Amino acid sequence: MRNAIYVTLAAISFALGVIGLFLPVMPTTCFMLAAVWLASKGSPRFANWIRTHPRFGPSIQAWERERAIPRHAKIMAVSMLSVSCVVIGFAVSLLWLKVGLILGLVALSIWIVTRPLPSLQCPIRELWPEKSPDRR
Repeated sequence: MRNAIYVTLAAISFALGVIGLFLPVMPTTCFMLAAVWLASKGSPRFANWIRTHPRFGPSIQAWERERAIPRHAKIMAVSMLSVSCVVIGFAVSLLWLKVGLILGLVALSIWIVTRPLPSLQCPIRELWPEKSPDRR
């Protein structure tokens, strides 16, 4: 029964991550990371499938191996967080709530930006080679 719950939650999280590919306001990576974690508890085969998926696998492996976030993902995440701050600024009427939410999103942005980029040994580099400071 416990495995079925983990697999069901993993499938829901995976589906939400796929939806996030098409909706710019919905994240993908966090749902995929949750899906892998949940699947590893209930179905290692499903977790391995997600890890080796051509679209989602490299980012997940970069996070699991090195706690690294690719540059393109950082740019997208910070951009979406900035848009969210603007929307909150206009949509939320309670000042304390507005300030709290915006400060939380700014803190999250800082945390994302300070994560390292994947190393050269990481599989994500094969898909999205990033310019290193050495290559000019």
